[in-house]
Amino acid sequence: MNVVLEGSGLVKRFGTTVALGGVGLAIHAGEAVAIMGPSGSGKSTLLHCLAGIMKPDEGEVHLLGERVDTLGERKRSALRRTRFGFVFQFGQLLPELPADENVALPLMLGDVSRADAVRMAREWFGPLGLGGMEGRRPGELSGGQAQRVAIARALVTRPAVVFADEPTGALDQSTGHDTMRLLTGATRHNGASLVVVTHDPQVARWCDRVVEVRDGHLLPGSGPREPFGDTWAPYEGTREPSGDTWASYGDARERDGAPERDGAEAATRTFPGARTFPGVGA
Repeated sequence: MNVVLEGSGLVKRFGTTVALGGVGLAIHAGEAVAIMGPSGSGKSTLLHCLAGIMKPDEGEVHLLGERVDTLGERKRSALRRTRFGFVFQFGQLLPELPADENVALPLMLGDVSRADAVRMAREWFGPLGLGGMEGRRPGELSGGQAQRVAIARALVTRPAVVFADEPTGALDQSTGHDTMRLLTGATRHNGASLVVVTHDPQVARWCDRVVEVRDGHLLPGSGPREPFGDTWAPYEGTREPSGDTWASYGDARERDGAPERDGAEAATRTFPGARTFPGVGA
């Protein structure tokens, strides 16, 4: 499996506090990795170093074989707009902009015309269950809807890696499950890798691999997580023979003891790029 993003020997200090003490982590193509740890463990600092938000004091970060930690702020900012996508705990949507312009913003910052950027952004609204909400401002959206807008914004530039920092931290359990189902499925179907920072083991279970951070170091034995019986991955075992369409998760078992879904199948939605996967209800 090809390595898309790799940090090696990462050290980050804040005064006399060592936030990272020589951490190495490789993210492979198409995989979802959860970084777990308590507050102050260094997990968010690791994400920030991998994502080019901050420079490590020591060590290297490579994206698709190219070193990025030595780039200047301007080039790292361009990298974050084009090759990386971000989903934060509270969405970080601009309250004065409608939903479609929030999604279009990374494209417009990359010199795509407003008309083209908004057109491309709106292509994501139907697949994400947001049809008809293009003109709503963040204050007119539910928490789950706002996070779906944030997911669309993260994917609209077709990034290599999507970073999600506590993406369900502000959501109730049911909405959080739908958000993780959507986030993991959408990134996988668009060929992106996913890095999720969380303290919640139920969120981490949606990922292919879990690494644990304590006191600025990865714990020994961090690796693939245990499966959920026969349905441990969000859509594992339900792929249609074509490889492009996923069967509905409508009758799949829910995670973590939640009730089984017994309703009608969710509609299959088509993402920009002619990839399809099950939609999430409003």
